[in-house]
Amino acid sequence: MHTRTFGPTGRSFGEIGLGTWQLGGDWGDVTEDAALATLRAAFDGGVTFFDTADVYGAGRSETIIGRFLRETPAARGKIFVATKLGRMNWPNGFTRDQIRSFTEASLRRLGVDVLDLTQAHCIPPDVLRRGEVFGWLDELKREGKIRHYGASVEAMDEARFCVEHGGCASLQIIFNIFRQKPIHELFAAARAKNIALIVRLPLASGLLGGKMTKQTSFATTDHRMYNRDGQCFNVGETFAGLPFAKGVELADALRPLVPAGWTMADFALRWCLDFEAVSVLIPGAKSPEQARANLRAASLPPLGAETHVKLAAFYERAVAAHIRGAY
Repeated sequence: MHTRTFGPTGRSFGEIGLGTWQLGGDWGDVTEDAALATLRAAFDGGVTFFDTADVYGAGRSETIIGRFLRETPAARGKIFVATKLGRMNWPNGFTRDQIRSFTEASLRRLGVDVLDLTQAHCIPPDVLRRGEVFGWLDELKREGKIRHYGASVEAMDEARFCVEHGGCASLQIIFNIFRQKPIHELFAAARAKNIALIVRLPLASGLLGGKMTKQTSFATTDHRMYNRDGQCFNVGETFAGLPFAKGVELADALRPLVPAGWTMADFALRWCLDFEAVSVLIPGAKSPEQARANLRAASLPPLGAETHVKLAAFYERAVAAHIRGAY
């Protein structure tokens, strides 16, 4: 596993991490045993960055990671856990006392004395721009409850605001072949300020895994069913904001560009890794097999310039106009 330096922390982590939203249950049910096996497979494959949030399963994802850390001595000091706060009582969870309470709860569930990284979790733009949340996080950092803080954002105007705030160590963004705006609107600024970029949904909720058809169905507990049109939160978090049927069509149109011997997931993850501004990808996995499959892209060669040109043109011509939600 190749490593990349994570912004101002000075630490390096495997360039493919693990997103753990699915361990909370919003991608269909995952047993605790399956979740622990998935975490072990990822770690054994070189993953050293886990991303979670207090709201994933109302704390279930953090609790499972905490158990993994207790039961896996080899992982202690090697795994960097990035959690998030702000959605547990959304949109009303943004007072100093609430931010402190959310932080204390994450510490307990993870079973640690200090959080490696906490992120403001897609909080309302007007709350973000008031800047109070950053001040409260600075307090917690001075008290030794968090080492670093950042923000998970929906849109590039939010990201640019955070870049100008001196305390942010990282930004978490949606970035994939179907969501290319960050290349032109964020990457240079983030690199200039030494801000780490965490890429979520690099496979567009599975569309870029290449296995879905228009007839694919999902459990009622899976956000790909209950939020596919933004019924519960920002539509961009599900299928990159694309209508599902259109997303399947677009994924199918990419197949001729996938190199021989690669899966479409390999292709999509490798494309993201080709950008030096990216610090870590956090694809999800619900099984050890999926966790191991995600790691293949790190061992593959970069895509050629010609392929990148074709994918940029494909995005502009066929994709951009269909994206819904804040972007």
